[in-house]
Amino acid sequence: MIAIDDIIVGYCQGYFLMADAPGHDLAWYGTRKRALIPLDDRFRMPRSLRRVLNQARFSVAINQDFAGVVAGCADRDSTWISDDLKEIYQSLYEAGWAYSFETWQDGQLAGGILGLVLGGAFMGESMFHRVDDASKVAMVRLVEHLRSRHFLLFDAQIINPHLERFGAFTVPDPIYRQLLSQALQRPCRF
Repeated sequence: MIAIDDIIVGYCQGYFLMADAPGHDLAWYGTRKRALIPLDDRFRMPRSLRRVLNQARFSVAINQDFAGVVAGCADRDSTWISDDLKEIYQSLYEAGWAYSFETWQDGQLAGGILGLVLGGAFMGESMFHRVDDASKVAMVRLVEHLRSRHFLLFDAQIINPHLERFGAFTVPDPIYRQLLSQALQRPCRF
């Protein structure tokens, strides 16, 4: 297994870990264009989600079931979260680097987002839902949480249509590294 200190150094340099498939070796990845979730007024919330938020169908929690969020994120037909990566996330959690931002409904874990916190950067690793809209509510509430804590960066790594609905955008790697450098200097508490 990769040492925690080496993992933190890798993320601070702009890389992230993935396995191509379960059972495959982990590798470091970077992107020419990095996906970011805006923490300013560019963040968009779909109208239909406003109704869900107003209904207060979900409660949110941090690290109430970290292992459950990791398992939920890995529970798909095709996943890049290998058993080794699950162990690494658990070690990062125990060392105070990894967090889960969770949505709960009727006492059950409904969805959540897994990520690492480095200074004023939240490195979003994965998200999942078991109940419709649970991960979307987690996204909105997480952005509110990061804003309230003065985070500078919400790194989503790779863009996809789901994230674009929230205003996610890409920046070239050199700009990402500048933003990351600034975020790492910010002493934020998750």
